[in-house]
Amino acid sequence: MAASPALANDSVEAIIKDPKQWGIQTGDYANTRYSKLDQITAKNVDKLQVAWTFSTGVLRGHEGGPLIVGDVMYVHTPFPNNVFALDLNQEGRIIWKYEPKQDAGVVPVMCCDTVHRGVAYADGMIFLQQADTTVVALDAKTGQKKWSVVNGDPKKGESNTTTVMPFKDKLLVGISGGEFGVRGHVTAYNLKDGKLAWRGYSMGPDEEILVDPAKTTEHGKPVGKDSSLKTWEGDQWKIGGGTTWGWFAFDPKLNLVYYGSGNPSTWNPKQRPGDNKWSMTVWARDADTGVAKWVYQMTPHDEWDFDGVNEMILTDQKIDGKDVPLLTHFDRNGFAYTLNRETGEVLVAEKYDPVVNWATKVDLDKSSKTYGRPLVVAKYSTEQNGEDVNSQGICPAALGTKDQQPAAYSPKTNLFYVPTNHVCMDYEPFQVSYTAGQPYVGATLSMYAAPNSHGGMGNFIAWDNVKGKIVWSNKEMFSVWSGALATAGGVVFYGTLEGYLKAVDAKTGKELYKFKTPSGIIGNVSTYEHKGQQYVAVLSGVGGWAGIGLAAGLTGGNEGLGAVGGYAALASYTALGGQLTVFKLPN
Repeated sequence: MAASPALANDSVEAIIKDPKQWGIQTGDYANTRYSKLDQITAKNVDKLQVAWTFSTGVLRGHEGGPLIVGDVMYVHTPFPNNVFALDLNQEGRIIWKYEPKQDAGVVPVMCCDTVHRGVAYADGMIFLQQADTTVVALDAKTGQKKWSVVNGDPKKGESNTTTVMPFKDKLLVGISGGEFGVRGHVTAYNLKDGKLAWRGYSMGPDEEILVDPAKTTEHGKPVGKDSSLKTWEGDQWKIGGGTTWGWFAFDPKLNLVYYGSGNPSTWNPKQRPGDNKWSMTVWARDADTGVAKWVYQMTPHDEWDFDGVNEMILTDQKIDGKDVPLLTHFDRNGFAYTLNRETGEVLVAEKYDPVVNWATKVDLDKSSKTYGRPLVVAKYSTEQNGEDVNSQGICPAALGTKDQQPAAYSPKTNLFYVPTNHVCMDYEPFQVSYTAGQPYVGATLSMYAAPNSHGGMGNFIAWDNVKGKIVWSNKEMFSVWSGALATAGGVVFYGTLEGYLKAVDAKTGKELYKFKTPSGIIGNVSTYEHKGQQYVAVLSGVGGWAGIGLAAGLTGGNEGLGAVGGYAALASYTALGGQLTVFKLPN
């Protein structure tokens, strides 16, 4: 590919620029999940109807969404990670189907359902990282395998749930397994043949985490030698977690890729003294070499499982009259961060659910010793309360004020549309020993709707990232576990755990339309145009962490890492499924 070093992948860029297609899971490299299509508007969305449907044949949690490239839609499933190519000219006739042969032994090491967040497209190929960590490149026209490479080892607890990101001549790939003592990493493979280009770990020696002690910065200052090793006791970093199962972003101008690392292992903070760097961190890495330009650890020495993997949304907005390259991140810890994505400077850090109580605030006083750190409330500190003590009433719960379900951004309103969890927890840490491939959690949790509130477990909100304020908020009975979509038609779409696709007014949040699909929606809404008509597509199939009780048949209140009891009522509203539903306006 004849691209200069600072260019994105030409084939992906061409699709991103064409709103008729949806060629990357996040809508674009900036993760805005915004479409310029405007045929469906706030005035006519109430007339939406089902155009066609497709059964995936799998009954587990369906995260991610379909890709639309030209006249073909690519649909994926949870484990066993089947992929379908569907002909849009014939209402979804199957052109080809890829059925990987995977060892079912990977399923027990997938902590929170057998979900998958979708395939990627570039250079005439479809890319998939399977649950067993095998990365596969398929011919987009035929489904034939062109190459494959193994990214991890399920016998050590390594698995995969997330999508991959093609950029330039490379493919960025993450790893799951933080609940099994996996040491997290991101890896770039060459698109054309799957050869390893670079790999950066989340913790360990400088040369393995691809950090330059003199040039990599946090808060504008070099991180120094052994910035990670100094924050771990002994060899704990080797089973330190910090896995990378969220979303990736890419800024072609700055030539940086962005992502977040997850929780340190174990969930018992007493067993890992120190800040546990660089878990819970926003990373900005050089796209060509993988070397980190800057890092920012949001939750040092995590005590609550507030993984930092949620999407980084890249926008260019005015602050104090000046154009600033921004990165906005809605963290599991309940704070929404606005950073300068070129320098890593933290500009805004505010709670995006008022019930967040584990910290009073993030200290943004540059002269303070705790600059950039959350100020933890002792009552809710599982570290200070100690092992075998049940710390009660912590908000948010471990699954965060938002988990991986991605937000959307509209340049028309300059607002972010965020699916959230309105959930709190009790958390009791205990001693746990490490055995490769076995759970390495060390805490018992129970979850419940935020007390003294509206009684529901979710809100769908609009957020101003410059002011750090909620603009409007819609209550939901359960967590909103679906990715949002914002459109130029002034409409925002999202799905609910009961199974509704909802459309709301981007400016006011007023509900304009809803339709009940066959199963709970944890998929991400996408839109495309075909033969002059705009379509909206979403996968339904309840599951994920919030729906793990239904998906895996669990009934104990503390099972599913604490989620089963909290979401028990979901069984009265929906059942397992696996279906794509496609909507359009009447002809």
